[in-house]
Amino acid sequence: MTRWFRSYWLEEDIWFYFEADSGGLITRQVELQGPLEKPIAAAALAEWDAAQRAGAVGQYETVFGRTAENPVGEWEEHDPQELTAAEFESVWTAARAACLARARTRSAPGA
Repeated sequence: MTRWFRSYWLEEDIWFYFEADSGGLITRQVELQGPLEKPIAAAALAEWDAAQRAGAVGQYETVFGRTAENPVGEWEEHDPQELTAAEFESVWTAARAACLARARTRSAPGA
């Protein structure tokens, strides 16, 4: 069963949004930082794995970051808040768009 939740890390002022599979593996992850909740990552494990196989993991991580390697159980101590699939998808869609826009800006001539 897929599970969606978020957890806040005060030390870094980051909200972590997670999608985890039935085995507890993080399959998608979003990170929003600061009071404006700026998207700093929106990574999918399957995409990261494909990029690694293609020798392009560095490029992928520059745009989208990466997912946590820790299973869900290790996040329990960080007071996770359950989310619905729709809540996660809304954050995911916005964060992905921001990551892609930032990548386009970086690769634009004169950037």
